[in-house]
Amino acid sequence: MPEQQKPTFVLIHGAWAGSWVWDALKPALEAAGHAVLALDMPGNPQHPAADEDISMAGCMAHIAAACAEFDGPLLLVGHSGGGVIVTQAAEMLAERVVGVAYLAGMMLPSGLGFAELSNALLATNPEAAGIWPHLVWAEDRQSSSVPPEAVCEVFLQDLPRDQAMAAAQRFCSQPEGTRALVAEWTAERFGRLPRLYVEATEDRSVVLAAQRKMQALVPGAQVLSLPCGHVPQVVQTAAVADALLAFARGKPRPA
Repeated sequence: MPEQQKPTFVLIHGAWAGSWVWDALKPALEAAGHAVLALDMPGNPQHPAADEDISMAGCMAHIAAACAEFDGPLLLVGHSGGGVIVTQAAEMLAERVVGVAYLAGMMLPSGLGFAELSNALLATNPEAAGIWPHLVWAEDRQSSSVPPEAVCEVFLQDLPRDQAMAAAQRFCSQPEGTRALVAEWTAERFGRLPRLYVEATEDRSVVLAAQRKMQALVPGAQVLSLPCGHVPQVVQTAAVADALLAFARGKPRPA
């Protein structure tokens, strides 16, 4: 791919997190000559708009405005629940998107929510409950947070304890308006785009059974399997960077 055609990486975090989850990965992508746009979604304390629209529509407006400031192709990357958001963004911006990558992400059929998929798995895979039993809810049930101990045990179990606890302090309250999202997409737009799925085999949040079920329901993605927990961009940074750069070049990385 010619230098001027290298896509901009658009990195979308998952629930309770923020753009900081990409801090380890960004330098490797930038060193390879890519612009990198790591966004904070509506509802995150670091999101720039005070009058934000905490909904899928608000997420799409934020992404569209940010991407409008960059020329050329886009490669969307979603971690965890950010997968739902990048799916919808790919549908919205299909003319500019050259690929969609999921890191232990929610890659779902049009109209299907992750809670519905997880509930269907519980009978045979009780671990599919993931982080849900640990959540602390606001009185109105419109937002939730994850206690630091649960962050360490469910999201970051493969980081040294001191690093995991330091990261856990950065997780924030998450509004339901930007967590319990469902993407609606078409075969003509999102459905025609190349996809990469980086599965995390030791994930305790989006468990492997759920990741494999999503791959079966939305087939056709290149798959890279990494022996790590829920945040591969932190604990397997070099492998994730290599996979994303190869995907950007259109050359699949061996699984």
